[in-house]
Amino acid sequence: MGTHSSPRVVGHGPVRVIALHGWFGSSSGWGSFPEFIDQEQFTYAFVDYRGYGHRQDVEGDYSMAEISSDVLAVADSLGWDTFHLLGHSMGGLAIQHVLRDAPQRVLSLAALSGVPATGSQFDDDTFALFSTAPEQDETREQLTHFSTGFRLNKTFGHRIRQESRDNSTVQAFGGHLPGWVRTDISADITGMEHPVKVMVGEHDPSMSAELMQQTWLTYYPNAELEVIPNAGHYAMFETPVWLATTVENFFSPPAGADGAPEGH
Repeated sequence: MGTHSSPRVVGHGPVRVIALHGWFGSSSGWGSFPEFIDQEQFTYAFVDYRGYGHRQDVEGDYSMAEISSDVLAVADSLGWDTFHLLGHSMGGLAIQHVLRDAPQRVLSLAALSGVPATGSQFDDDTFALFSTAPEQDETREQLTHFSTGFRLNKTFGHRIRQESRDNSTVQAFGGHLPGWVRTDISADITGMEHPVKVMVGEHDPSMSAELMQQTWLTYYPNAELEVIPNAGHYAMFETPVWLATTVENFFSPPAGADGAPEGH
């Protein structure tokens, strides 16, 4: 695969969305969510970061800046001058880097349990725990159950752990950790007026509604927050139909005076 391998594209509609996965994810790690996309109205491009999914053989510096550069290259390869962005967890920070780097191309942002522009800024003990996850499956499962409120069965923890193991190299998985924990671009994006939708699961203790109020909703004047019922950190698995419905309601352009969609 080349440096900018083709994304996984779902749908053929006029509303274009680039979807950025989380630390445990990949272009194929979106659960059942892609099955419920309105393919007549939307086209989603699910990308892989370097060292993930179809790009496991592509090395890099595993930084947020690198993800942003690669995403813009994907948009260019698709011929997309403008697009919406959807980011899960680590991808929530990554979409803000894309916004900072190319604000004129980004129509809106939807963040699902998205890391704020400050990065997660873990304390040393938490960072040390997360740092064991690249090598230790037990840690991957422990973090999965923690982030979903210890509500879900062992099969779910096994699934998330195995998908992350199968779809990322240890080097890339570990390499991306400092990027989404330590990278702070809040000063660069504060006050940007793009529409922003922030979604958090009611059972996610880390990416909580309170944290979003203190970060995303403070930085972006046109941000709105929605709490997802009966979900933790992985709404694409836990409540996929809800997620598709809510995201598409947000991304759908308003009808113009002639009844035609605007913004394309």
